[in-house]
Amino acid sequence: MNNAPIGVFDSGLGGLTILKALQKALPAEKLIYFGDTANVPYGSKSRAAVTQFSLAIAQFLEQKGVKLIIVACNTASALALNRLRASIQVPVMGVIEPGAQKAVKTTQNGHIAVLGTEGTVNSGAYRQQILKLNSHCQVQQIPCPLFVPLVEEGWAKKPLAQLTAAEYLKPLLKTQTDTVILGCTHYPVLKGVISKVLGPKIQLVDSATTLAQEVKTYLNANDALAQGRGSLTLYASDAPERFKRLAKYILGKKLNTVHLKKLNV
Repeated sequence: MNNAPIGVFDSGLGGLTILKALQKALPAEKLIYFGDTANVPYGSKSRAAVTQFSLAIAQFLEQKGVKLIIVACNTASALALNRLRASIQVPVMGVIEPGAQKAVKTTQNGHIAVLGTEGTVNSGAYRQQILKLNSHCQVQQIPCPLFVPLVEEGWAKKPLAQLTAAEYLKPLLKTQTDTVILGCTHYPVLKGVISKVLGPKIQLVDSATTLAQEVKTYLNANDALAQGRGSLTLYASDAPERFKRLAKYILGKKLNTVHLKKLNV
């Protein structure tokens, strides 16, 4: 299984921030990425719908012979991870635990805020994980549903992104929060905007690097690290050419092909 690929999926472009960290930490690995562009965003959808989409993607990746599946979507990690682990034969890892661990290690005063989709916030998954690690932490959760479409439209650097961030984050400026979790893999694309609104005293936690290191540790412990040269195969469930165009500025390099793969749901 060493040279079998790793499967990564997200509702759209956001999981590419995880993919980029994986490529840096594990350059020899073959990676298969699936962006569910036909159903983005997941954050406003029901648990049943998110679970249905996630299962269909995970089953597709399993058929591709992957050795590990990474749910590079906070909403799917919050709502569908347990179902995936019960239904899929290969190991499945989510993004919430690494993000919570990093936030607890980062905070100096125990005041942590979570920015996420409505689905992630309503699930309370981050709050539960943070309090499991440190019961003394104070956790505030803020839904930011417009952040995902801003990224998916390629508007992260437009004035509208700054105005939206300022409106969402206004309540945090009056609190003791010193650490903010970017609780959606789309949000690191807006990192500069969010940091500008919050100021230098508040630390931003992006779980991409932490997750990539956790994956490396897991593969090493199971003698499953790949040898040789890595590769990347990309799939989108809708509009692959648009996905290819927007993905280029997240990954910082030209992409060859994005395959269209419609979900059987």
